[in-house]
Amino acid sequence: MRTAERTARVSRELVRDASLVWVASGVVGVSFGAIAVGGGLPVWVPVVMSVVVYAGSAQFSAVGVLLAGGGPLAAAATGLLLNTRTAAFSLAVADILGSGGRVSRLLGAHLVTDETVAFALAQADVERRRAAFWVSGVGLFVVWNVGVLAGALAGTALGDTAVYGLDAAFPAVLVALVLPTLREDPAVRRCAVLGAAVALAVSSVVPAGVPVLLALAGLVFYGRRTDLA
Repeated sequence: MRTAERTARVSRELVRDASLVWVASGVVGVSFGAIAVGGGLPVWVPVVMSVVVYAGSAQFSAVGVLLAGGGPLAAAATGLLLNTRTAAFSLAVADILGSGGRVSRLLGAHLVTDETVAFALAQADVERRRAAFWVSGVGLFVVWNVGVLAGALAGTALGDTAVYGLDAAFPAVLVALVLPTLREDPAVRRCAVLGAAVALAVSSVVPAGVPVLLALAGLVFYGRRTDLA
């Protein structure tokens, strides 16, 4: 009985904490759907892309290529390049995804995003991380796709979505999720500082999304527990 009560309490806490991420995801999803349809794409394109691809930054970039006159192959290549960072994310949650069967791992791999991984790794123990991953992942997938559908149906009625500052929603959420880890682990803090410095240095000279990939250079300091001179 106590185990069931504890599980229910943990689930409520995770849903409460993940709701901020879900709200941000839904808002940005609406923006994506509206931009895609407002640019001239049919409603089914952003909707199907969100279900099958399910990668916010890659979807924005791919749609940008399509709206600029690029072909499907160029759009797919752009999205694939931006999504290569999820390989590192998958390694970070390998112990979570590896605990289930093949179907569970396949579904879990599809739910791997910046937000889901950050939310899961912010938890204190393996069991709570596993629960956090699935709670945040499933909720984020549902809310994102509902938001995209709503935005696509609204189309141009929303006007210029850039004026709402929706692009700041996800970064703000991610910062809130990683702050506890940055405070507790000096090695992670060094990696984050170097990665942020690299991303800022190249942001004006490389395409959008690439600075995030280059920020992985910060991982060279991971595991070094001694302070830098």
